[in-house]
Amino acid sequence: MKCQQEKNRQRCNCTYEPCPRKGICCECLKYHLKMRQLPGCCFPDEAEKTWDRSFEHFARLVNEGAV
Repeated sequence: MKCQQEKNRQRCNCTYEPCPRKGICCECLKYHLKMRQLPGCCFPDEAEKTWDRSFEHFARLVNEGAV
């Protein structure tokens, strides 16, 4: 399967500009999971801008009904 990097990049809401993984979802997911985080695309835009990608932050958002 060919990587859809350009297509993925258009949907990526990550605001971390020097990110070398934009649009390369498999690398992004691998990177964040090893840090006990989820990628920015799992978060609403306002929550993503905090750069708190922790599992705990995601769980709080789920409990609040924001996700």
